[in-house]
Amino acid sequence: MKAFKVTGQIKKPRLNTPFARELLADKSEHAVEKVYAEIGSRHRVKRCHITISSVKEISVEEIENPILKKIVAGD
Repeated sequence: MKAFKVTGQIKKPRLNTPFARELLADKSEHAVEKVYAEIGSRHRVKRCHITISSVKEISVEEIENPILKKIVAGD
């Protein structure tokens, strides 16, 4: 599995919030689907209110989440 960083914005009538999520997925499409599911579930936001601006595969050195970094590094 690869590490991806997905950035975007939640746009609702009274809420404009940028976000960046780091997660593991096989392909970038799977990473986007996972972000839609997690943000929609946690913040009760429909997919039409979530705008994805970039999906980037990141290396172990670029990962900021310590738990994810440990999983990817295999320590």
